[in-house]
Amino acid sequence: MADPEISLQAVPSVAQIPQDEWDACANPIPGTCNPFVSHAFFAALEASGSASARTGWAPRHLVARVGGKLAGIVPCYLKSHSQGEYVFDHGWADAFERAGGRYYPKLQATVPFTPASGPRLLVHRDADPAATRAILAQGLIALCDTTKASSVHVTFASEAECSGLAEHGFLQRNDQQFHWHNPGYASFEDFLGSLASRHRKSIRRERRDAVANGISIHLLTGDDITEEAWDAYFEFYMETGSRKWGRPYLNRQFYRLIGETMADRVLLVMARRAGRWIAGAINFIGSDTLFGRNWGAIEHHPFLHFEVCYYQAIDFAIARGLSRVEAGAQGEHKVARGYLPQTTYSAHHIADPGLRRAVRDYLEQERAYVAEAVRELTDAGPFRKVEPDTD
Repeated sequence: MADPEISLQAVPSVAQIPQDEWDACANPIPGTCNPFVSHAFFAALEASGSASARTGWAPRHLVARVGGKLAGIVPCYLKSHSQGEYVFDHGWADAFERAGGRYYPKLQATVPFTPASGPRLLVHRDADPAATRAILAQGLIALCDTTKASSVHVTFASEAECSGLAEHGFLQRNDQQFHWHNPGYASFEDFLGSLASRHRKSIRRERRDAVANGISIHLLTGDDITEEAWDAYFEFYMETGSRKWGRPYLNRQFYRLIGETMADRVLLVMARRAGRWIAGAINFIGSDTLFGRNWGAIEHHPFLHFEVCYYQAIDFAIARGLSRVEAGAQGEHKVARGYLPQTTYSAHHIADPGLRRAVRDYLEQERAYVAEAVRELTDAGPFRKVEPDTD
């Protein structure tokens, strides 16, 4: 019997893939959910125009079918810049273009504007995982050739996916984030009990001072998120995003669509003072992880950022029995607050041999640096040290 026919197609919109088919690849195990790879999240990004050709994120989702049946998907974008990725390759682009090369367009296999790890080679629940990932890896290389892109960047993937891509010649890049892990705490006080005394006292003081000026904290999810709350949060996002990036990546229409289709997966932590909302942070709720995303404020109070973004997230994760909180990109200040370094993984296909050699050498040195930084920051963590057994 002949092998089943394999077909690969680059689709210019998530709307062209039925939601049930996409989600059977994105979250194939019943009862588990990574909200960022769901059809609803990508649909909100694209329908709102936040991720579009106009913003430099032109969808080119790679779809693999085996014997006519959907086997896998790679969320992928043809990009004309390196903004909104959180795995920075500006140096690679500058060096290549100074040498006479053309770095853009490039292909980015990721969730736009979202530095959260998760699956990138999405395999249908009825397909063979290893065989499908191999087809998708080869398909990405073929898509790079077809689009005349300089490279393919699979960012914030799982370690296993990156190891598999390495077998197809992709280079591995490591970075770090800061995550809070829940070994089964019964309460926030239980978590504090695991910390060294000075860190425990510091966090208690920060939580007390954060709400000292008549500030109340409100956790909103599902139907509790009103349009008034969305409007206030978006004002915070725009104010802070404009200062950090010059132009915030996500528009109000994106949040409206998220509110319509994913409100049960959203947690807004909002601060209120004198009858009005003054600050807030958005989180997305996975089956075992709370993903912290953007924060903003129109009033600035000591430690309010830590309370809204970090401590309330820990409280929520403990109450829901979630195993971890991912607090987004950057921020060594998170270590003192119980968020320890976690290695993140990306894989990169570089078409030009000369650029590939230079990037390969750079990544070898960078991986060693990241590994050492993770070790040092973990050792410096706030948790009580267990004395070695001297018996």
